[in-house]
Amino acid sequence: MDINGKTRVCALIGDPVEHTMSPAMHNAAFKKLGLDYVYVPFSVKSENLPKAVDGLRALNVSGFNVTIPHKVSVLPLLDGVDPLAGKIGAVNTVVNTGGKLRGFNTDAEGFYRALMGNDLATKGKNIVILGAGGASRAISYILAEKGAHLTIINRKEELSWADNIAAFIKKDLGKAVAVFELSYLAGGLSNTDILVNATSVGMYPGVDNSLVPVKFLSKIPAVVDIVYNPLETRLLREARSAGARTVSGIDMLTWQGALAFEKWTGQKAPLELMRQEAVKMLEQHEK
Repeated sequence: MDINGKTRVCALIGDPVEHTMSPAMHNAAFKKLGLDYVYVPFSVKSENLPKAVDGLRALNVSGFNVTIPHKVSVLPLLDGVDPLAGKIGAVNTVVNTGGKLRGFNTDAEGFYRALMGNDLATKGKNIVILGAGGASRAISYILAEKGAHLTIINRKEELSWADNIAAFIKKDLGKAVAVFELSYLAGGLSNTDILVNATSVGMYPGVDNSLVPVKFLSKIPAVVDIVYNPLETRLLREARSAGARTVSGIDMLTWQGALAFEKWTGQKAPLELMRQEAVKMLEQHEK
């Protein structure tokens, strides 16, 4: 589709953005549905974030995604925030309606949809989450909201991050969350229904890294990794070999993108096409 004076623009802001999958996913989806839209990534340094947001508003973009390191710092620059995004304290999707910018968090819902798409029920399940950064905060909140029993494991030096997430969930949802330091893994992971890696461990180029001793994986029915580069991390490869069901980070990536697409266009996203485009890019990268 040719770009013209009527073409609507969606964007991504972050630093860096060079390796993003989002343009491939969204532009393929726009083309498939015959929508006169284009998706463009912009590298934005932290000190330029307020000017960039004002600029996107002035240029009347339909909406934009927000990635590292701006997901938290963008909040005060918006006109409104969806309740879930406000509770999580992070925004990854912004919709522009008549110059009013409203922020959403499709990471949390995207993660949950990825589990549902793989027939992994969460209600009443014992779920262990590795990591206590922004991704863990979003994932932990939605899993607690959906009725899971959570344990968060983090490095000793940053255990306070996990304590903060647990306190936040206790205050907002009235649910207790167990918190342990990383050495807890050495004791095994008995009674764990789903294990989630919400850290960047195993991400390219550190593809040989995993936090979980392989001897414990045979006791875990399902393992989910939010890392999507490589498509199958060492953790997932070893979990699959041990007989666990595995879910790659590409599923969460695709779902969060699809949910953003639907907010911008009002159209149902071609989920499988978006997934195929992301996988294609990753496979090219791995070659």
